Amino acid sequence: MKILVVGKGGREHAIITALHESPTETEIFSFPGSDAIFELAQPGDASDLPTLIEFLQRENFDLCVAGEESYLVKGDGLANCCERIGIPCWGPPKEAAQLEASKEFAKEFMVRHSIPTGGYASVNTVEEAREAIGETYPTVLKFDGLAAGKGVAVCPDEASAEEFIDEVLGQRKFGEGRLLVEEFLDGPEISIFASVVDSEYQILAPARDYKRIYDADEGPNTGGMGAVCSLDMFEGNLREVVEETIIKPTVEGLQKDGLPYRGFLYFGLMLTADGPKILEYNCRFGDPEAQAVLPMITGDFAQYVFEGAKGNLQSDLIGFKDGWSICLVSASAGYPASSRSGDVISGFENVEDARIFHAGTSRNADGNYETAGGRVYVVVAHGDTREAAVEKVYAESDKVSFDGMQRRTDIGTRNF
Repeated sequence: MKILVVGKGGREHAIITALHESPTETEIFSFPGSDAIFELAQPGDASDLPTLIEFLQRENFDLCVAGEESYLVKGDGLANCCERIGIPCWGPPKEAAQLEASKEFAKEFMVRHSIPTGGYASVNTVEEAREAIGETYPTVLKFDGLAAGKGVAVCPDEASAEEFIDEVLGQRKFGEGRLLVEEFLDGPEISIFASVVDSEYQILAPARDYKRIYDADEGPNTGGMGAVCSLDMFEGNLREVVEETIIKPTVEGLQKDGLPYRGFLYFGLMLTADGPKILEYNCRFGDPEAQAVLPMITGDFAQYVFEGAKGNLQSDLIGFKDGWSICLVSASAGYPASSRSGDVISGFENVEDARIFHAGTSRNADGNYETAGGRVYVVVAHGDTREAAVEKVYAESDKVSFDGMQRRTDIGTRNF
């Protein structure tokens, strides 16, 4: 099976690893890829979306897998282009991908289909934002567009709100777009992933990620500093409640709205005192949650994704391990405000009984890996218990280092 995976980060490295380790024989390519990814996959001969589609058609690919969200909404949309040339794509068309690309579109969808979520207002100006907030703190502010996981701010007071409002509507830090002022929801967060194929779906193992740069959820938001995954996180009847109130109505809503969907769908949930409420959708695997979830999947992942992209959800092709999986991110100096490149990484060869997925690395002239991004790599470990997984992931991560490294010490313990 000839597969191309679109993306270049740790999530795509994890997806490609899962495809590579599948029983089905695969020939894997990646665009744009990375030095670490190209140890498992061949480079795609493309420079942009149009040339990528030409490459897929010219080389007769069997499957395209969307890892990175931006290509789903770039130009005519990755899945839309694949459909035109007759190549199955695991990832939704541009129209359905608006669930992630536009926070306002997603909120309107939730309200229209009676899916529990927090109240909100959409604003265009600083004055409208201040009026929508009033004296209600904390408040949640979201940029209405893609921002690599950094377009959301939970503001405890007026000063922090004014700072983020200026970034979005004044400095246009994330580009043109509106601002959503949302009701603050309180409770533990959980990430639920589902494979959606038209009107059918399969719920995968749940996860929890950690967005803030510092311990105790302090400091600015990042793309994620670590994640935890286990079937044990479905406590009590949580799985059934989430399925009936959120996942099932979402899939039915996509059908009612005429929005075809084949791919992973992420549900970011808050477990409030009034029950689970949805914070946001992502139209692909989360990052870094994918790095924690994918090593828990057993069976034939490549065949599963291929069949799903063709419209056949074959749930029996995969299963899930017991126990706990924890991924721990090491970030570069300056992240998330900036990122320092060129710091040599040492110790990868010492890691054992754990996985390494590269997010922002490159090989230098000497053939050594060095930093080349904000989140540099993740170490992933499995344990029969959460405590055992935590102990292992930190022990293995301690074997790798680089100058300026930032790493939280409470991944897997905070919020448990």
